[in-house]
Amino acid sequence: MYGAQLIESLRQRAAVPTQAGQLEFFGAGGERMRTAGCDIVVDAKDLAVVGITEILSHLPKILGLYRKLIRAADEKRPALAVVIDAPAFNWRVARQMRRRGIPVVYYVCPQFWAWRQGRVKLLRKYVNKALVIFPFEEKFYRDRGVDAKFVGHPLADLPAPAITREAYADENRIDAAKQWITLMPGSRRKEVCMNLPTILAAADRLGSKYEFLLPVARTLDASFLKGLMGTQMQPTETRQAVSLQRNIHLVPEALPALYHSRAGIVASGTATVEAAIMGTPFVMVYRVSRLTYALGKPRVKVPYFAMVNLIAEEEVVPELVQHKFTVENIVTEMNKIIPDGELRARMMQRLAAVKARLQGSGIGAHPSETAAEIILKMIC
Repeated sequence: MYGAQLIESLRQRAAVPTQAGQLEFFGAGGERMRTAGCDIVVDAKDLAVVGITEILSHLPKILGLYRKLIRAADEKRPALAVVIDAPAFNWRVARQMRRRGIPVVYYVCPQFWAWRQGRVKLLRKYVNKALVIFPFEEKFYRDRGVDAKFVGHPLADLPAPAITREAYADENRIDAAKQWITLMPGSRRKEVCMNLPTILAAADRLGSKYEFLLPVARTLDASFLKGLMGTQMQPTETRQAVSLQRNIHLVPEALPALYHSRAGIVASGTATVEAAIMGTPFVMVYRVSRLTYALGKPRVKVPYFAMVNLIAEEEVVPELVQHKFTVENIVTEMNKIIPDGELRARMMQRLAAVKARLQGSGIGAHPSETAAEIILKMIC
């Protein structure tokens, strides 16, 4: 999504006679980047792996894709390389580009402030410009010798979905008379397998008085989610099968689901920012393998896991991570924020404050337009 926004902004600005001429794009990405006019050499779905131990079995495939991308760069000789997020893959891409004399821009920088802070040296060495999307990141990276610029969060000015609740309900066969809860277990298969069963069990406990909306991430297939909903065993508590419920609906887009929902159960990641921007109260959940957690926990350098809490510098939403991620805890926290009252109102106010911080001054161009202007100056 960020890549597609950037491509569109670059095309618009490059159309101005005083800017660059015809631009062509190639690289790693998904359908949105392909639609925006990017030649997709590596499909992002094939890189969607999460966890320290989990990535090991995928290494041969990922290395093959990495080499394929570098070969494409050798053939096409780009004027500039833009790497987006995905640090384990992209710092290696950045290194190869710099070795070839190709300037590198890092858009949506790695969260080295959260853990492995020593890896900032990789940005100093291989990246010409870092374009960061969280307000505290600019100082963090500049203090460590990286040429960083806060451009704003690409999601911060997302408008409310145009579709009405009634139309959305009719389109997706959802009971509009009930309150809705959005379930977002993640966008990678492994994390969904770890998160979804407990989320579904919590939905079952919350009961049939709610309608549950499960957006299908672009990196996943509906058949994969249906399979988990029908047969997946719960990994931690009861080991009982979680059955497909009639009041759980697979929907194509997350933002309308969040916007029209009373609350959400959301896995840690960008989805928490989307929920904040839509103004939807939610509970953050996450689970990784025991070994990954044991290896990663001592390295974490920040007080919170949820991005909205890091931005607010306080606990805006509850964090149910690893052993705290239980059905009972989810239900308890959801029952605090679903009804009208002080807790719900306070969370909504704080989510609005997070959105305001992400917008920066709230005046000026979209972050992708600011990023495009910086990038074009580097190649013109």
